[in-house]
Amino acid sequence: RALLWLGPVYLAGYVQLSGSWVLLALALWLCWARNRRGKRDRLAAAFALLNDEREAVRRGLAARHLPAWVHFPDVERVEWLNKVLVQAWPYFGTIMEKAFKEVLEPKIRAKNVHLKTCSFTKIHFGEKCPRINGIKVYTKEIDRRQIMLDLQICYVGDCEIHMDISKFNLGVKGVQLYGTLRVILEPLLSEAPFVGAVTLFFMQRPHLEINWAGMSNLLDVPGINVMSDSLIQDFIASRLVLPSRITVPLKKNMNIAHLRFPIPHGVIRVHLLEAENLVQKDSFLGAIRGKSDPYALLRVGTMQYRSKTVSRDLNPIWNETFEFVVHEVPGQDLEVDLYDEDPDKDDFMGSLLISLVDVMNDRTVDEWFPLSKTTSGHLHLKLEWLSLVNDQEKLHEDKKGLSTAILIVYLDSAFNLPKNHFEYSNGECGAKKIKNNKYLKKMEREPSSFVLLTVGNKTQKSKTCNFSKDPTWGQAFTFFVHNAHSQSLHIEIKDKDRDSILGTAVVCLSHLLKDPNMTLDQRFQLDHSSSDSFIKMKLVLRTFNIEEPDPQRVKVCVNASKQGPVYVMEKGGNQQKFVSPPKPEVSKEPSENKDSAAPEPLLKKDSREDLDTDDSSAAPAPSETVAGLNEEDHEQNPEHRLSSALHTRAVVVPSLPVVEELRLAPSITSLGSLPSSCFELSSSILDLHNGTEMPLGEIRLTVRYASIRQSLVVLVNGCRNLVPSSNRGVDPYVRIYLLPDRRWTSRKKTSVKKKTLNPQYDEKFEFFESLEDVKKRTLDIAVKNSKPFISQERKELGKVRIDLSQEDLIKGFAQW
Repeated sequence: RALLWLGPVYLAGYVQLSGSWVLLALALWLCWARNRRGKRDRLAAAFALLNDEREAVRRGLAARHLPAWVHFPDVERVEWLNKVLVQAWPYFGTIMEKAFKEVLEPKIRAKNVHLKTCSFTKIHFGEKCPRINGIKVYTKEIDRRQIMLDLQICYVGDCEIHMDISKFNLGVKGVQLYGTLRVILEPLLSEAPFVGAVTLFFMQRPHLEINWAGMSNLLDVPGINVMSDSLIQDFIASRLVLPSRITVPLKKNMNIAHLRFPIPHGVIRVHLLEAENLVQKDSFLGAIRGKSDPYALLRVGTMQYRSKTVSRDLNPIWNETFEFVVHEVPGQDLEVDLYDEDPDKDDFMGSLLISLVDVMNDRTVDEWFPLSKTTSGHLHLKLEWLSLVNDQEKLHEDKKGLSTAILIVYLDSAFNLPKNHFEYSNGECGAKKIKNNKYLKKMEREPSSFVLLTVGNKTQKSKTCNFSKDPTWGQAFTFFVHNAHSQSLHIEIKDKDRDSILGTAVVCLSHLLKDPNMTLDQRFQLDHSSSDSFIKMKLVLRTFNIEEPDPQRVKVCVNASKQGPVYVMEKGGNQQKFVSPPKPEVSKEPSENKDSAAPEPLLKKDSREDLDTDDSSAAPAPSETVAGLNEEDHEQNPEHRLSSALHTRAVVVPSLPVVEELRLAPSITSLGSLPSSCFELSSSILDLHNGTEMPLGEIRLTVRYASIRQSLVVLVNGCRNLVPSSNRGVDPYVRIYLLPDRRWTSRKKTSVKKKTLNPQYDEKFEFFESLEDVKKRTLDIAVKNSKPFISQERKELGKVRIDLSQEDLIKGFAQW
């Protein structure tokens, strides 16, 4: 073995190559080995979680590896379904092995002459079957004739598939797949089989990791592995990720065209305005911090846009507009990532996740959003929800050059296409004599056609149908339309092998306006083709409409934490200032009536808010100070000052960062700055002059009893909407006691999160007590501010006590 290792080194010296080539080869080999080792470690960790979930949880794996039902109460466990999959998996493997041999192998051999020797030598799907970590069922947000399920799919497979091509062995040995698969059962029928069709698709790109074997190990070489993984991800996204769908009819003669290509729910228009106080990423000589060159990536599903790059600016101004088609609500989210552009590798500067359900409810959102996964930074976005209507009166040209409608093209099929571009010329038969018999034989072959669809300056390409004069594509495309009266849809059918045009057509969008439903479903005659060549399409035009928000409704927060006034930094210095988004109009004069001044209690929270608490940070709570307090105010008693503060707060009410419908809710944010405000902030109902419950922030806890370890496990997930104690900001942490034990040695404490009102901890603590003793205890949890030494700031931000005798600790609970 030593001689084998030294052989390449000797050969490099023998042919008088530089020693740097040996070092380069050694570096590549080390990177490849490290990458392979990392993949095997991740696969082993996933196997450990799959084999014994309870043991993996007990060992305290990271929260992102835990199944979804641990964090989200509306996601249900389906262990019975996993047991069914385990029992049926061997039979599924037998079916797939037969399909690989009898269906896939002949198709691969027919693709190319060099693939005629392709054969599968080993097909084994392993003992590990896919697992469903949780299911969420939608019942209120959907039509009554359908059932919508979100399946948390986790596949950590030990499958082995080997294939030989010309004495080269290629293969796969282990696959990891994570993603959310949406299953829609519609329409529901009153007769067997009770469901007309099943539609499957992934909401976002699933995470896929493949452990290669044989010659395929070269795909793990650094540089090549990124390209190969992205190609596989793109292949899956083009077929299984929205807007692509797989629809399987369950009833005969079922028309599934409208199920495969439904009209989108709407369009989200994103105005990327500006950012403030971004993180400095560029540095000089590794020590001197400089400015960054930020740009933004915006994504909804597979559609992605990139903004322009602003050079050397931590407070960039973009003023760009992007439009996304939204196919599924609820389910799709707007993702925004900020990066610092560099010559080698762009640095991550923060991210944002916004639930489009909340934007759809609010219609228009114009807010500053705090960036997550970073230390500082806010992003200013204006979001507009555009609903799709077939009202021609709302169709007018936008003065700013924005699109006013959307065109949906359902490309069905074509008929009697010519074999080649010599067969027809300008619509007339112009057959030409070809002397080369070999070329003539090639020209007589059936065409492999694809379609180019163009509206304005945007062109989209269909898939290719091989060797058919009557191809069937069955695809849908969407185009943004700026002026439906003057724009047209241009169609070109081309042959892939010969790159020749087999037919063209032009459809003026003004023809759609003549139809009451703005829809055309017919065959269109092809130009520059034979007289009996047609293309079948369905064209649907829909107008954008921005509905006015309900004036009675105070704007609710989107999932990425829509917020009220926030502190941002002045560009010229360190002085802080308030930046307040537009506020809903309220009465300028505070009411003197006690009953009218009392706000209505908070309504029940939308369970959707909990869905992304792990992926995105919540917003800072509004931070205000009561202005205009004169000396007489300081002489008043605390109760009178509290009442005055509440009335002052009611003058202007910002949007609170809570996903719930609100009326005017008072806040005692400003009371922390008053020296005589010495009362305990707790989650109980404060006995104030109006007797209402005060929004003092929330903390999310996951509590359960681990019978194996004989311990009470408390997982502190995070807090949201904390009340700031000063204008300087807060550095919150969480302190835990298991009462009545208040000893300092038994105290549990999280880490301190700097300058945030929505800290994310995800820290676990254990109290080793028997279940009988724990049932007699009370959990005392306080959120405190890590204030500076000799500071007059209020330290305690709020606390809550949980009586453990009233809880089912074996089952556990997770809630705010």
